Amino acid sequence: MNISYNWLKRYLNLTDDAQTVAKNLTSIGLEVGTVEKVQTIKGGLEGLVVAQVLTCEPHPNSDHLHITQTLLHEGEEPVQIVCGAPNVAAGQKVICATLGTVLYSGDESFTIKRSKIRGVESLGMLCAED
Repeated sequence: MNISYNWLKRYLNLTDDAQTVAKNLTSIGLEVGTVEKVQTIKGGLEGLVVAQVLTCEPHPNSDHLHITQTLLHEGEEPVQIVCGAPNVAAGQKVICATLGTVLYSGDESFTIKRSKIRGVESLGMLCAED
């Protein structure tokens, strides 16, 4: 039988992590075979933030790219992100994958890195809902 740790936490006052709870259950005779981390979204949402596009200018070397200044965290300096979305505009709140974020497409993954897109530095990726 599989039992969710989060489900157990709804009914019991658990302060220990899942591994410790599994060990404790086994020690009292309720054998736990394995503990698995299940994510409804592969990779979770680690590295994704809600950001605000402060400015959006056309890319000088492209007819469809934009150069944005994007505020990732309140109180920090905005970062420059090159974006290909035709609907990106100043003032929007968007999901942004920060440097080092791992994104998945099926079984394949890629890491967001500092890059140059047509000669302009980009420090992240503005994400679409899909």
